[in-house]
Amino acid sequence: MTPPRHDAGQAFPIYLTVVAGLLFLALAYLAVGQGAVNRSGAQTAADAAALAAAQNARAQLTDDWVQVLSDPAKWQDVFDGRAAIDDPCWRAGQLAAQNDARLSACQSPESLTYEVDVETNRSVGRSVVPGTEDFRSTASATAVVDPLCTFEPPDKGGKGDALPRLSCDGRTWDPDPDDPAGLPKPEDLFDVHLGRLTSER
Repeated sequence: MTPPRHDAGQAFPIYLTVVAGLLFLALAYLAVGQGAVNRSGAQTAADAAALAAAQNARAQLTDDWVQVLSDPAKWQDVFDGRAAIDDPCWRAGQLAAQNDARLSACQSPESLTYEVDVETNRSVGRSVVPGTEDFRSTASATAVVDPLCTFEPPDKGGKGDALPRLSCDGRTWDPDPDDPAGLPKPEDLFDVHLGRLTSER
């Protein structure tokens, strides 16, 4: 008589191997997900930092325009970004920190353009993928300040009491130095938006 085969006993090691493999895959996918979340956080911090620098520059340019309001010959320098302003990168560092990241670089490669690099404070964390406990995501972003206004420059050597009319993105303004509250706001004079993303990993 043929003895009974112990198929269940032979299948058990295979079952354990399959379960272990599936568990490893699940942990690997979890590490990939953690990395994606970390990269997303880095990009959010970079975007916020770049926009903060550009918005700070916009506010300073608006202040400069108000200071030269009575001299329209100097307006174009302000709208072209040639006015002297303090480095706005300190503001970029603040926004990066608020998003749990560190500002590693901030520069203005050309007028009215600000590029930043950030690195997350937190690593991806321990996982089945070697090295993730020390890996911190980095991201870069660019923000641009675009002037929205046009005006007719005054005649050279001419003098007049009325200041040029500003045309700003479909809205017109007749600036009056005696009415500061009626002057256009920074967002009326300049638009701030994200530009081309330079790098991410």
